[in-house]
Amino acid sequence: MTSDQVLGMGSGWRSDRVTGTMGAMVAPDADADAAGSSRPRRSSASDLGNGAVTLTKALSIVEFVAEREGASAREIAVGIGIPLSTAYRLAHILVGADYLVHLKDERRFALGIKLRILSQSVDRQFGLSPDVRAEVGLLHRQVGAAAYFAQYRGSEVVVAHVEDSPECPRAIPLDVGLHEATHATAFGKVLLAGMLPEQRDQYLSIHPLRRLTPATMTERADLENDLATVNRTGVAWEYEEFMPDLVCVAAGVRGGNGMIVGSVALSGSAKRMRRNAPACEEAVRRTAARVSRCLRAYAQPRT
Repeated sequence: MTSDQVLGMGSGWRSDRVTGTMGAMVAPDADADAAGSSRPRRSSASDLGNGAVTLTKALSIVEFVAEREGASAREIAVGIGIPLSTAYRLAHILVGADYLVHLKDERRFALGIKLRILSQSVDRQFGLSPDVRAEVGLLHRQVGAAAYFAQYRGSEVVVAHVEDSPECPRAIPLDVGLHEATHATAFGKVLLAGMLPEQRDQYLSIHPLRRLTPATMTERADLENDLATVNRTGVAWEYEEFMPDLVCVAAGVRGGNGMIVGSVALSGSAKRMRRNAPACEEAVRRTAARVSRCLRAYAQPRT
């Protein structure tokens, strides 16, 4: 696997990060307008700019409703800082598109079926085999802790699968799609340690070492020392670096060429994880080895 395959660092990777889609703005065709041309007028920069602002507000509404597990228009307006009339208008547009539903009796908005469809699509795009999902589920049941599988997705390190239960729940931010704070999670550290130095430099140049708790590593030298330990021992631990009273352990999953392509992890309360550290570490090692075999078998050409 090349560096481009691992991190998506092709010719357009960095420039996409810098310019984004806003770089595609086209100025109005003044000559066509003046001549009364039948060609559709191309959107001006201001038109697209206003559209981008509206889109951002609409997405913020969806995120706010998701975080609150439902919200009234007034709560939305206050929560994201927009006029009440704008909150009503955008929320009803989202209802019309099935991204939200309006619970009239409760006078609030909730998530719509379209988001469930999108979520299922994301799950399919991760391309995990049933065997990998089953192994992560088995890890959760055997140890009695929330279990995770993370992998590369383009230029990001992303949680691709989670197994938990009411008795052993995941930490609220640790859900499918999480791609932040790689430096402060055990599964993220495994994948960072598996990168080549130049890959890690490029990744961390756009993912700063943000402090999340007093224990978070924010100095590159400290992180590099920790990653060296991960490479030496084959497992990563994080002790309340992502959240207070949360400890995680992870081991690397290797592809057919021997490179780290994913990681298997467990999380739990600090007291419980410290008490059961040897058993948790051995469990993620065993599961990571089995998942590695699953991925290699899944990648074999079918005859």
